[in-house]
Amino acid sequence: MANSKTSTNKSKVEKPKSVRKVTNYYKIFFDDNESVNYMKSKLTPKEVAKYLKAYEKSHQKFFNKEFVQFLKKYDKYTQIIDIHDVSY
Repeated sequence: MANSKTSTNKSKVEKPKSVRKVTNYYKIFFDDNESVNYMKSKLTPKEVAKYLKAYEKSHQKFFNKEFVQFLKKYDKYTQIIDIHDVSY
């Protein structure tokens, strides 16, 4: 009698590799207080422009810190970067 062994190896289900999002840095210069700030976010420039239009429709005045808080709804990693002068 021929000894036939059936392969019982379970095929491993490969998990898709997670795609790491790139952190983008933006200069925000459109504040009504005329202050210049920077922010970092994992949103693409196209997404930021889309959310900027939505923000402008719903707000009378534009403030950088409020805009960053608005973006946090869509990207929890968004942060404002404050730049201060250093004097000696």
